[in-house]
Amino acid sequence: MTLTRLLTTAAAAALIACPAIALAAPGDAPAAPPPADTAAPAAPATAALPTIPTVTGGADIYTTLKASGQFTILVKAIDQAGLTPYLQKYPNFTFFAPTDDAFKALPADTLAKLMAPGDASANQLQQILTYHLLTVAVDSSKIKGAKGPVTTAEKSSIILDGSNPADLLANNADIIQSDVRTANGGIIQVIDKVLVPADSPYAAAAPAAPAAPSTGG
Repeated sequence: MTLTRLLTTAAAAALIACPAIALAAPGDAPAAPPPADTAAPAAPATAALPTIPTVTGGADIYTTLKASGQFTILVKAIDQAGLTPYLQKYPNFTFFAPTDDAFKALPADTLAKLMAPGDASANQLQQILTYHLLTVAVDSSKIKGAKGPVTTAEKSSIILDGSNPADLLANNADIIQSDVRTANGGIIQVIDKVLVPADSPYAAAAPAAPAAPSTGG
């Protein structure tokens, strides 16, 4: 895999795909108010998200993840997949970063196989990790109030869902800390699950991605 070419191609694709989120946003027409003598329904309860110590932005995505101490498995995976220089050098990327707990939630044999030495494991790690990477900066303001697919550096799409502004999702992963900004314009969205593309041999180890919303017509 020629990673430089992949990231360059994905950057162009992501620039096209990002507006698709906005197309899936709710319409502009305000909802009709309830009758005066009818109490408004209570808002549905939102499950509490797991909390982690606040991640502080550093020079770049890789440096920030390594300095945090909460992404030791992810950092090792990035190194093993050969992605370290890309997450240090290139500006204005968005990375959905699974915590150590997210990796530990994978079946033990899956994690062991992914982290095993060798080119085969490195290639599979690279596929999974580039599925977490957007080659454009996407902060929470672009996710809230919308739902739609965004093309990743792996070339397939993840579904970003901000239809409930209190619980932003990337596929079925909760964004448990949003908008960790780095000095070179990168953005880290901390998530509680590992995202696995559908064509990965490890797809069965992760929750299935939701279907993209229909655009109609």
